[in-house]
Amino acid sequence: MKLSESEIHEKIKTIDGWEYHDNAIHTTFEFNDFKDAFSVMTRIAFEAEALNHHPDWANVYNKLAISLSTHDADGVTEKDFKLARTIDEIIVGD
Repeated sequence: MKLSESEIHEKIKTIDGWEYHDNAIHTTFEFNDFKDAFSVMTRIAFEAEALNHHPDWANVYNKLAISLSTHDADGVTEKDFKLARTIDEIIVGD
C-alpha cells in the first residue's frame, strides 16, 4: 500500500543518506573504483531478487545512484524502505 507523504517523511528520518523527492526515495554511494561499485550492485541484486523488489539505479565508474519506488502502487511503500535498509546493511557492513 502506498504510504502517505507524512508517513514517508517520518520513515525517511530512520535511514541515513536517503532523500524523498519525485515520488521515490533516493541515495548515492561512492566507492573506491568500478569493481567495488559493481560488486555491491551484485550483492544488492541478489537481495532485491529475494524480495521481488528491484531498484532503479545508475552506475558511472565508482558512483552508484539508487531510486526506490513501488511501481504497482505508484509511489513509495514499506517495500521500498525495507530494501533501502537492506542496501544500507550491505554497504555499511563492508
